[in-house]
Amino acid sequence: MNKLKKGLKAIPEGKEQGDTRRRFLKLGIGALTPMLIPGVFGNKENSFADQPKQDSKHPCLDYGRSYFCNTAEFNSVRMWIESRTIIIDEKSGKELIYYQGGSCKSENTFGEKDLFYEDNYDFLPIFGDGKVLVFRRHSYMRKDKEYRSIKGMEEMWGGNPNIVVPKPKSIKELKSWKEIEKATAQGIPIVTQTEIRNEKTGIRAIIECPCKTMNISHPKKMYQIDTGPVALPDLSKRYSEMMEGIRLAYIAFNTDDFADFVIEVPTPVYDGSREVAQVYHFSERLSLKTTNKIFAVK
Repeated sequence: MNKLKKGLKAIPEGKEQGDTRRRFLKLGIGALTPMLIPGVFGNKENSFADQPKQDSKHPCLDYGRSYFCNTAEFNSVRMWIESRTIIIDEKSGKELIYYQGGSCKSENTFGEKDLFYEDNYDFLPIFGDGKVLVFRRHSYMRKDKEYRSIKGMEEMWGGNPNIVVPKPKSIKELKSWKEIEKATAQGIPIVTQTEIRNEKTGIRAIIECPCKTMNISHPKKMYQIDTGPVALPDLSKRYSEMMEGIRLAYIAFNTDDFADFVIEVPTPVYDGSREVAQVYHFSERLSLKTTNKIFAVK
């Protein structure tokens, strides 16, 4: 694995890169808008110790315009950012940020014909700390190393990627059912943040994603969010590489103090009482005490 330090480039909106660089040098990283978020790339594998301290507040991304743009000559692939997971070491205050890319299918890239492989699989990347975690889901379960792999950025699509994460023009937290119902009915983009914490390890995480499905009950004056996949980290232990503890999950909640997850795991397929195969499927359920916030972004 290449352990050379990777840099970050950002593409600011409406400003020249030279102006942004001068502002960066003058004001420091904490003064930047969240178009550029540090802590994604580091020069060592043991994550937390080498990351700069970040602001405790994390404004939402504009998910309709957020992309991870790679730089390899053979394939400068651009991937839509579908969710963001921020992992915080409460003992040191250090942070790691992981961006989950949109899912695609295995392809014969730049081929003359047959652009999808016959033995096709779902392909989903997660970027962070100078590495890429890739989930490959075939039609049936194979060896675990075929399902998930971790490689250095330069091994995959080149180092020095451009992370395009423009700040929304406005962000408003929706604190009441009426505010949530109104934003839903008006078709305003909604982003959620779910914070989880493990007291024993001293690690917490903020899982942020655009709300894809919102359920509204007028008689009950209730909402319910169902969105995924997101990058769900295991906070029960301190991994040498935090990517190792990330799994794919869908998230649902209808209040501010708990969330339910359904996680992708090896799942048996039965013909009657006989197991005939195993697949990777969202089947393991988990309920966690959380702090949930809902935002309208424009």
